[in-house]
Amino acid sequence: MPSVSIKTYGCQMNERDSEQVAAMFLAGGYRLTDDPASADVVLINTCSVREKAELKALGKMGLLCTTAKRPWVVFGFMGCMSESRGEELFREIPRLDIVTGTHRFHRVFSLCDSLLRNRLSNPSATPLRRGAHICDVQPDPQAHTFIRDHFPSRTTCSAYVSIMQGCEMRCSYCIVPFTRGEERSRPAEDILAEIRDLVATGVKEVTLLGQIVNRYGKEEPVVNGRGAFVRLLEAVHEIDGLERIRFTSPHPIGFRDDLVHAFSYLPKLCSHIHFPMQSGSDRILQLMRRPYKQAKYLALCDAMREARPDLAITTDIIVGFPGETEEDYLLTKQAVERVQFDNAFIFQYSPRRGTPAAEMPNQLCLREKEARNHDLLDTVNRIATARNAALVGTRQTILVEGPSKTNASRLQGRTSQNKPVIIEQGTAHAGELVPVLITESSGFTLYGNPV
Repeated sequence: MPSVSIKTYGCQMNERDSEQVAAMFLAGGYRLTDDPASADVVLINTCSVREKAELKALGKMGLLCTTAKRPWVVFGFMGCMSESRGEELFREIPRLDIVTGTHRFHRVFSLCDSLLRNRLSNPSATPLRRGAHICDVQPDPQAHTFIRDHFPSRTTCSAYVSIMQGCEMRCSYCIVPFTRGEERSRPAEDILAEIRDLVATGVKEVTLLGQIVNRYGKEEPVVNGRGAFVRLLEAVHEIDGLERIRFTSPHPIGFRDDLVHAFSYLPKLCSHIHFPMQSGSDRILQLMRRPYKQAKYLALCDAMREARPDLAITTDIIVGFPGETEEDYLLTKQAVERVQFDNAFIFQYSPRRGTPAAEMPNQLCLREKEARNHDLLDTVNRIATARNAALVGTRQTILVEGPSKTNASRLQGRTSQNKPVIIEQGTAHAGELVPVLITESSGFTLYGNPV
C-alpha cells in the first residue's frame, strides 16, 4: 500500500484543504504517514500570507528532496505559494515534481498517483536530479465545490466546513485575492448535507470557513431582514445532533445587524468570534485599504457583547505597517485595552511581492517592528491572563475533545468561548458536553473538575 505525507502551513482553511486531499488519497488506497522520509508521495500545502511561512515550506521541501534515497518518490507543493509562484518553484527546487494551485486541490491525487505509478512501472526512467515539473495552477470557477470530503473515520468531535472561498477586498498588504481569486459561495443545500453527514459520524461542533465568511452568498437577496449568511446559520442550527457552531473569519464590512442579532437567539452559536482589527489607527486602516474606521469596529464589538454578554473576542493585528508612527501604534494599543481581547495574533508587517504595500515608502526597520510586536504582545497577554483568571470559581460547559496534547493522562475540552480546559482522565468522554467548575488558570489554559 503506497503512503502519502501531507504537511500544512497556514490557516484553518489550509487545514481543511489538506483534509480534502488526504481523503482522496485514502479513497484511492493510500495510507497517511507522519514520516515524510518513508512516504511515496510528499506534499506541502503552502501559505503566502507571511514570508516566514513561505521560507519554512521552501526549506522543508528542499531538505526532503536533497535527502531522498528513493528515486520514485513524488514531491509536490500545493496551495497559495504554488498559485502565486508557479513554475518559478521548479527553478528553486529542481527535484520538485508537482505544483498545484488553490483551484486545483481536486486534481492533486490524480496527478500524484499517475506519476507514482508510472515511475514504479518504469524504474529506469525515474529522474534522480530533476523532477517531473508538472505545473497546474489554472483557475476553476467550480473549485470551491470540491472541498467537501472528510476522513472516512473521524477521531474528533469537531470539523471544519468550507462554505466559500476567495476574497475581493484587496487590502494593500494581502496576497490572498491573488492566490484565492474572487469570492465564490457553495450552495446551502450542499453545506447542510455535508454537516448532516458529519453529525452522523459523531461530530458535535462545526466551524464554517471562508476568507471573509460573512460575505457568504453576498449576491443573494436579504429575506425578512436576514442575509444569506445568517439564514445559513439558522439552517445549520436546526440540524439535530449538532451542538455547537463557530465561524471564521468575518470582516467589519458586511457585518450587519442581522449577524449581531443572531448571537441573541441562536444558542448553538458559540460565544466566541475571531474578528480581525489589523490597526487601531484610521490613517493606517486607510493605507491598508481596510474600508472602515475604528469607531465602526469598536461599535460592532460593543453590539456583539450586548447581544451575547459572555462573548469572547479574539483578533488579528499588524504592527509596523509602512508609515506607521508611534502615535498610530499607540492608537492600536489603546484599542486593545478598550476592547479587552481574549487573545490576539500579532504580526510584524511582512512585504508580499506584488502587493501595493510592498512598494510604499517609509518601510519600518525590523528592530522597530519587533519592539512594537513585543510590547503589544505583553499587553494582550496581560489582558488575556486576567480575563482567564476571572473565570476561576465559575461553571463552564466544555466540549470534550480527547486526550490533552501535552499530557495524555488528562482530557482537554473547550468552552463556548474557545478557551481550553483540562480535566482528569476518566471523568468524561470525547464528544460529551460537560459542565465544569474552573479551579485554576495558568495563562491561557484553564483547569477544572466536572460537576
